[in-house]
Amino acid sequence: MHATAFASRFHALDAFLTEHQHLWRPRPFVALQLPWEADHPALAAWLRARSLADAEAVHNAPHTLDGPEPFATLARRSDELSQVGECLDVPQDYPPRRQDVDVPGRKWQQIDAFGRKLAFTRPVQRWVDWCAGKGHLARQLAGPERPALCLEWDAALVQVGEQLSRRAGLPVQHRQVDVLQPLAAVALDAQDTPVALHACGDLHTRLLQVTVACGCQQLALAPCCYDRIVEPVYRPLSHAAATTALRLEREDLRLALCETVTGGQRVRRDRDLSMARRLGFDLLQRELSGRDAYLNTPSLPSHWLRQPFAAFGAELARRKGVTLPAGIDWPHWEHRGFQRLAEVRNLELVRGLFRRPLELWLVLDQALFLQERGYQVQLGTFCPPSLTPRNLLLTAEKRAPY
Repeated sequence: MHATAFASRFHALDAFLTEHQHLWRPRPFVALQLPWEADHPALAAWLRARSLADAEAVHNAPHTLDGPEPFATLARRSDELSQVGECLDVPQDYPPRRQDVDVPGRKWQQIDAFGRKLAFTRPVQRWVDWCAGKGHLARQLAGPERPALCLEWDAALVQVGEQLSRRAGLPVQHRQVDVLQPLAAVALDAQDTPVALHACGDLHTRLLQVTVACGCQQLALAPCCYDRIVEPVYRPLSHAAATTALRLEREDLRLALCETVTGGQRVRRDRDLSMARRLGFDLLQRELSGRDAYLNTPSLPSHWLRQPFAAFGAELARRKGVTLPAGIDWPHWEHRGFQRLAEVRNLELVRGLFRRPLELWLVLDQALFLQERGYQVQLGTFCPPSLTPRNLLLTAEKRAPY
């Protein structure tokens, strides 16, 4: 997306999200009936009649579904507002290294794709891998004349990273640091180029603030997990976002992360079984308590999925302090849970139309923040969503003085 379009796109997204918040804020998983269903009964009935397989087929692309109004109109607008171009590959100073021995395949592909999109007008003096983990990204970017520094708070990861960098013979330093601590603990130089691949919530917000405060000339960020914030309400970064009426709570931010990369058959089966059982237990506890109120239950460890629903439900009851009577028809409630899961997944398709617009709203808030502080900013995708749905890349470079 061209930098001149950031403000106009942000305001269009803001208007779309604000006008239709009554559709995307309510969560089908916790509410048996959604407020908007009374206004759009044909759409609600159509969605509720669809199967779990129907919902799964379009989960990651709800805008492709031709549903009753207002779904079709919203889908078209969502698709228009979500368009972002792909960043171009740039020539590499050093041949890319395959680290797939040390890095899981999908993660290595993300690192490789991210590294191929980093284009700056001035040569990089030193990479700084923000929240580096074991430093896989830093080793991918570092070269003989372009060292890297890894910042990571987990001492065990720092130790492993040091061993991997020594073995690779690369100029990569590893430092144990909590990047959320005061600025002096981070100590970046203006010539540093901070990079972060999937830094979460407060961590990527902190990166933007430190980059500006230290006067770093360049930055590359692929944000993730927008809900990982300490405060209950999102604090906007840019002037444009600070002046909007849209107020986003932590639960609202989770909507931007609901897109999934399809796993193996067993992973999908376990996910569906866990959710169906939790929904079935919720229906049961509503009947037992006589209150139409959702009871938040945890996702139990996977070994509980190998147990009968009676044992699974008894464990949930124990953890939540629910007294269960004798003679519960557990197969009935498990069946009800799968029926409810199908309804939930299909009703969530309406929320899904606002998933990418909300994420783009958040990333444009970051882009505008950098623009307001004198950076030239580019925004695009660095890989297809099949590799990671969190595929938006912000690159920024301080404007040269005239």
